[in-house]
Amino acid sequence: MKAVVVIPTYNEHKNVQPLIERLSTIQPKPDLFFVDDGSPDRTGELLESLRPLYPHLRVLHRPGKLGLGTAYRHAFHLLLREPYDRFIAMDADLSHSPESIPDLLYASDGADLVIGSRYQAGGGTKNCSRLRRLLSRVANRMARSMLGLKTRDATAGFRCYRRELLAALDRLDVRSNGYSFQVEMTYYSEAMGFRVQEEPILFEDRVHAKSKMSRLEIVRAVRTLLRLWFHRLAGRSSRDRMRLAGEGLGPVVKRSSGGT
Repeated sequence: MKAVVVIPTYNEHKNVQPLIERLSTIQPKPDLFFVDDGSPDRTGELLESLRPLYPHLRVLHRPGKLGLGTAYRHAFHLLLREPYDRFIAMDADLSHSPESIPDLLYASDGADLVIGSRYQAGGGTKNCSRLRRLLSRVANRMARSMLGLKTRDATAGFRCYRRELLAALDRLDVRSNGYSFQVEMTYYSEAMGFRVQEEPILFEDRVHAKSKMSRLEIVRAVRTLLRLWFHRLAGRSSRDRMRLAGEGLGPVVKRSSGGT
């Protein structure tokens, strides 16, 4: 199994080196693919300076802050051209424990998408404010209600995709640029009948720098939920599933989710 970890960055200068050090202790060692959006704090330059020390590290430099969703879509589209079996997504701010990656990879033997979940038995949060916990729970309840999701933590950013699922998602019109990107990817994964499983993790709030969640991000997330809700009401998810199955990129019959 050949795995790559995709990590978008924007002003993460204090976090990336300790993150890389921890990721480099994982066995078997995954490749690391950072996407830096022209960080003013010179995160991109620091990453480049670390490349001679970490041959499994690559950096994609983009000219400005283009959004989390576009960073993942850009990276996934490029990396699907390479012989990777598993694609891990995670934050750069040390809120996701690199030591949990082997658990996600192990679970991916029986699932197409494995989500590191705060809301499974054994999962949780650490040092998060009441407001942030409330926002997370409200967002997930809305996603489950409006989109019919079985996944409890659809907003989670720590996840592992199998190649087959990511190839199918790469063919769809995924539009979200912010944190709602995770909800959209979860929605399409379930709607097309891929197996989704949640593994418990401990999410630890960032220590360095401030959270990038803003009022604008919240507004965009609500818009994304409404767009996907209309998509579901129109039955377009079923047509997407049939089209991709006909192209050999996805299952036809919906299989049960491990996230219930």
